[in-house]
Amino acid sequence: MATDPPPAPNPSWFTPKRLLVIFCVINLLNYVDRGAIASNGVNGSSKTCSKDGICSSGSGIQGEFNLSNFEDGVLSSAFMVGLLVASPIFATLSKSVNPFRLIGVGLSVWTFATAGCGFSFDFWSITIFRMLVGVGEASFISLAAPFIDDNAPVAQKTAWLGAFYMCIPSGVAVGYVYGGLVGQFNWRVAFWGEAILMLPFAILGFVMKPLQLKGFSPAVSKKASVLQYGSEDQDGELSTREAADQSSKAFGLTVAWNANVLTRFWEDVKILLLEKVYVVNVLGYIAYNFVIGSYSYWGPKAGYNIYHMGNADIMFGGVTVVCGILGTLAGGFVLDLMTSTISNAFKLLSFASLLGAIFCFTSFCFKSLYAFLALFSIGELLVFATQGPVNFVCLHSVKPSLRPLSMAISTVSIHIFGDVPSSPLVGLIQDRINNWRVTALILTSILFLAAGIWFIGVFLHSVDKFNEDSNHPLTTVDKGAMTPLLEENRMEETA
Repeated sequence: MATDPPPAPNPSWFTPKRLLVIFCVINLLNYVDRGAIASNGVNGSSKTCSKDGICSSGSGIQGEFNLSNFEDGVLSSAFMVGLLVASPIFATLSKSVNPFRLIGVGLSVWTFATAGCGFSFDFWSITIFRMLVGVGEASFISLAAPFIDDNAPVAQKTAWLGAFYMCIPSGVAVGYVYGGLVGQFNWRVAFWGEAILMLPFAILGFVMKPLQLKGFSPAVSKKASVLQYGSEDQDGELSTREAADQSSKAFGLTVAWNANVLTRFWEDVKILLLEKVYVVNVLGYIAYNFVIGSYSYWGPKAGYNIYHMGNADIMFGGVTVVCGILGTLAGGFVLDLMTSTISNAFKLLSFASLLGAIFCFTSFCFKSLYAFLALFSIGELLVFATQGPVNFVCLHSVKPSLRPLSMAISTVSIHIFGDVPSSPLVGLIQDRINNWRVTALILTSILFLAAGIWFIGVFLHSVDKFNEDSNHPLTTVDKGAMTPLLEENRMEETA
């Protein structure tokens, strides 16, 4: 008797464009959190007392926990510690655990830690939770860009990356507004709201069919590897000796697996450090982030002192958001028009950062506020145009299996050597010379260094390694199982 053929599977709801939208929303929420904790509504102010002995109660986190400015700054450093430590760990684990599942784990940690910030009761508790927020964000930062790069149309790869990184300035800006509004009622509510918004995305990372990165074979379960050594007797139960042997083998396999992960991590790091194109790209990125990090921290205060802006926070925030969105999208679009190659990316990076440095440097030379705003806006537009190209080089100058680690090392480097030390160094310079205009000019001059470093990349021999095999060759079956994430969806749509 003939049987009916099984019904054809329904087309998946998950398409490349929907993947991009979901990742953009998650990235936006990550940076909303960064903006919210820095807002006056959430961060607040410390208690102050006048000479007459009249004291005003503080507000927000700083006021409730009675934090000094140093302790307040530690909260930001704690977040960065969690982010920098966890980024290479998640990148390395992506070789043995499905990367999409790792994002689910990271977002779950992020959701828990963000909610925990709202329940914190003193300085140390909120510091620990902020560190865990950084740990949770690390998985997404390391793995999201490679997923987007895999699924973006060939002619629009940098435009898609540009849209993803556009969420950075816009997320921070939304966080300022969100924190200011919600903080008027209770600063804790701001963190609880973020956790509620992120929770559906954390769940999505576990319930949907796991996606696979290009260059990675599906991860084999350690449990399965261990259980294959067990044997059953006639009654279906393991003997005592066999159980002991299995436990011993399981322990040995676990130790060997952990040692293998560490060995592979250091081997991969060495490969990245020997890749001249990647190293030059990251060095330019460090110099770039050194300036941008200080702009975001000291910009309003410098603008207030140089041009006596009464609304420096709003003005600098508005310029940064508008120029950040337009510049980031434009950079990706222009590189796609030029044909997305590593050499063209370096040309765009050096040209845009050089022109941006000229406009930003010149803007601080003018005494007119309107001349400053016009020139500085053009400069920031050009400077933010580097976001798409710089991350394109990070992804395409290394083999597919190294992309998560390349993004993690890039993230760690630009923070450790870039924006983390730049703010206190700029403050030290200002304390010595006591002239914000000169301090701003000294800081901006480092953009010329970034342009010079990226210009060197134009002359390096570069090969786009996007389609190269990973360092750990895959079997024919593995390669068939790791069809680019959503390729089957495209085939179903065109069928």
